[in-house]
Amino acid sequence: MLGLKRRLYANISKKFMNDCSSYNSVEVRRGCRSKKQARDIFAANNVPHAKGQIFFGPLAAYNFVKEHGFPVVIKPNVSGFSRGSYFPITNYKELYKALLLAKIWWPITVIEQYLEGKNYRVVVIDGEIMSVIERFPPTVIGNGKDSIRQLAKTENVIREQMGLFPTIHPILESEQTIKHLAKQGLNFDSVPAENLSITLFYRIALAPGGTIDTIDKNTIPEQNKALFLQVLKMFDANILGIDIIMEQGIDVPHDQQKCIMLEVNSRPYLKMHDVPRNGLKEDLTPYYQKLDALDIAQSDTY
Repeated sequence: MLGLKRRLYANISKKFMNDCSSYNSVEVRRGCRSKKQARDIFAANNVPHAKGQIFFGPLAAYNFVKEHGFPVVIKPNVSGFSRGSYFPITNYKELYKALLLAKIWWPITVIEQYLEGKNYRVVVIDGEIMSVIERFPPTVIGNGKDSIRQLAKTENVIREQMGLFPTIHPILESEQTIKHLAKQGLNFDSVPAENLSITLFYRIALAPGGTIDTIDKNTIPEQNKALFLQVLKMFDANILGIDIIMEQGIDVPHDQQKCIMLEVNSRPYLKMHDVPRNGLKEDLTPYYQKLDALDIAQSDTY
């Protein structure tokens, strides 16, 4: 089983993570690889995180929901870019469908509690916060005149003019977006009211057309900065992309709101930090210079 998991991970890494950074040793990367590993370390260090468990068969997931209730998240124990993740799951029909689809990516699956809030990626290096972004699903804002189809076309033109492609993707009229709109009683011909925000896919990821906004690091309370740097030390890493959901926002101390640490990424995809839809593009050159000067053990080993 161990040999099979290593081959699966190597295949996923080569196929989907070639553009991801590689500034950690193989030991650190292996220690961050699974969601369960991260959750165990969070629990041991009193870091706020979602209750969850790893499982293979559907009965364990059913029992978890029976104990903790909906909503939940289903995701592969090993993956990247939110691939194979399904949320928020609010009923048993959605649960069983997600169980089947998640295992296409990885045979071992994770179920966790879901928190509605703001989704952030915080990149930390030794002693410093490198970059913070807030992440959004593909979204259009109504003007009371244009259909969702036209709003999406206009948004895609803006993205192209801003030079966000190909890191940020266009919003497409796909089977996924059509189904997601239908769940809201909408379609691409619907005309949203002025200033009404319409999401076109449930997943916060780049592939379906999600975007990112840069966050001014000066607005982050010292308590939150200390938490993120503490997490870096827990994993003995040179760099981590920390995924966290905060109910009120990253500008509020974490101990004054509900928040859950989702996972850590030992090979964070840093290109997306260069293409914010909103907010200022940061000059991350000094951080790259610091990272490039490191002597990384077995950086090309999976």
